[in-house]
Amino acid sequence: MTFLSRLLLVVAMGLFSAPAGAQQELLTDPEIYEKDHYTKRCDAVQFGSAFIDRIDINNDGIKDAVTNSSEIVCDGVRGPDCTAEGCPFNFYLQVKEGGYFMIATAQMYSYDFVQRFGNMVFVLKMHPRYCEREEGQEPCAMTVRVRGTKFLTISKK
Repeated sequence: MTFLSRLLLVVAMGLFSAPAGAQQELLTDPEIYEKDHYTKRCDAVQFGSAFIDRIDINNDGIKDAVTNSSEIVCDGVRGPDCTAEGCPFNFYLQVKEGGYFMIATAQMYSYDFVQRFGNMVFVLKMHPRYCEREEGQEPCAMTVRVRGTKFLTISKK
């Protein structure tokens, strides 16, 4: 995927940040990678049981990974990177040769991974602004599907 196509994906969806323009190095395990990051960043760190979810997000039969930064306690602060718009969730795809690469980061409240019309999709609970609503209104529920390495928005409500 070229830098321009990733940029267009970000602009089109308005919620995900794409990886850097250069090809990413494969990670052996995103859980180890992210835990190492926070272990270096924090003097005392704890990871909750829902820190990582290993699910097949792109329907290729291979378990992928989603990390949830709200499950991190760094120096006594739960979710050190969380804001009023939610917490960063990182989405990693596993390749059949082994290893993972990050395909997206989303700042959101939570997600459900559910089956709709025979396909597994994410229902992302996000800040109201992603559905053109004001602060304090009902959160946005964005339904997206992962096709290959792209998030495709199905609906927003």
